[in-house]
This record gives sequence, C-alpha cells and structure tokens, in this order.
Amino acid sequence: MIHPRYVIPSIISILGLCVGISSIKFALNSQFDYAVIAITIASIIDTIDGRIARLIKGTSKFGAELDSLIDFINFGVAPAITVYIWILKDLGNAGWLLVLFHSVACCLRLARFNLGSKTNNEKWRENFFTGVPSPAGAGILLLPLILSLSDFSSNFDYKKLAIIFIIASTFLMISKIPTYSLKGVKVSRPFLIFLLLLIAVYFGSLINYPFNTLLATGFLYLSLIPISFVHFKIIKKRSSKASDSLISEDFI
Repeated sequence: MIHPRYVIPSIISILGLCVGISSIKFALNSQFDYAVIAITIASIIDTIDGRIARLIKGTSKFGAELDSLIDFINFGVAPAITVYIWILKDLGNAGWLLVLFHSVACCLRLARFNLGSKTNNEKWRENFFTGVPSPAGAGILLLPLILSLSDFSSNFDYKKLAIIFIIASTFLMISKIPTYSLKGVKVSRPFLIFLLLLIAVYFGSLINYPFNTLLATGFLYLSLIPISFVHFKIIKKRSSKASDSLISEDFI
C-alpha cells in the first residue's frame, strides 16, 4: 500500500496541471487576464509541491517524472497557445511555428534538467540553473500580454513584442546561460522574519495589482540574468583555483 505522504505531492501537482490547462480555455474565451492568472497560480503550485514533498519526506521517482511532464504542459504548451490565440494567430503558419519552437525548447530544457540533476556533483552549482527554467520561460513569453493588461499599456506594437519575447524565451530556455536558482539558498534565523514580511508584501501586491506586479517581476528577473552569468563565472573560477590548489598539495 502506498503511503499518503507520497500521494499528497502528486495530487498537488495534478491540481496545478488542471489550473494550467484551464488557461487555454480562458484564452479561447478571450479571457486573457484569467489565462495569465491561471498560469501564475500553476507556477506557484509548481514551486510549492516539491518543497512540500521534501518537507513530508514524500519525494519519489514517479513524482519527479510527473512534475516534469506537468511543467511541459503548463509552461511549454499552455502559455504559447495563449499568446497564439491572443495575437500570434494573425501571423498564420508563422505564428504557429513560433508556438512549436517554444514548446519544443521547453521539452528539451526539461529533458536536460532531468539529466543534469542526476549528474551534478558540485554543491555550489545547486544555486544556478543551466538556462532559464520553464516557469520563467513562460513568464518571459507572457510579458507582452501582461503589459497589455497592466496600467502601463499603451499603443505598443504588441505583435512585434510577442514575436521578440517568444524568440527570447525559446533561446533562453535552451541556452547554457547560468541563471539563479533558489533551491540552495539558506536563510538565517534573524533574516527569516524580514523574508516572510517581504513575501507578504509581494503577494499583497500580486492580489491587488496582479499585472503590474507580474510585469515588474518579469523585468526584474530579466535584469538578473546578466548578473547571474557574471556571478557564476566568478564562483566557477574560484572553484577551479581551489581544485587546482588541492591537486597541487596532493603531489607535494
């Protein structure tokens, strides 16, 4: 008999899948605000289900594979189709080709992540992803739509913006650009209360000003990509020097 602690994380993941797929229904009904909110909720669920599994010691190979498949649907397929229905359908076959590029890139990115997580032995690398993770890729793809729904909407050429951002998200997901991961970050007790306060403020803003907050989050994330690249190179160089020094000591 399967212990409930192994089932609970999978149930949460499937809930996220249902929410993510529902974004396509909202897009078909031209309810693009609800579609963006659904994908946002799916990304939040994706963030917490793994943490809950580790907290209750309910991690499993089945859960890991299920999570990866759900990520492909929620962040590789649903957001791309949402943007296609919103504006890319006007491009005809070229618009659909962009959707295919994004979805395939997300699939390849997840396959590489699954393989890399099994072969990565250096502890410091846990603080970085190789390329942009699929939820962030979906967020980048949706930025033009989010902009159109925010208080900063204007007479932008959203069609061109959608093309630029779907190409950017596709490239960033399959690239080897190191981006920050929060998995290895540990918060000391004195700063925990400030972190909780910051989270409360963020979710308060998300509830009251959803699209303005998502827009700011998206551009903040984009601005962190070059910073994470430089940071990764510095840490890698230090790690290489430390390894060389240990090897030299072994031969003395």
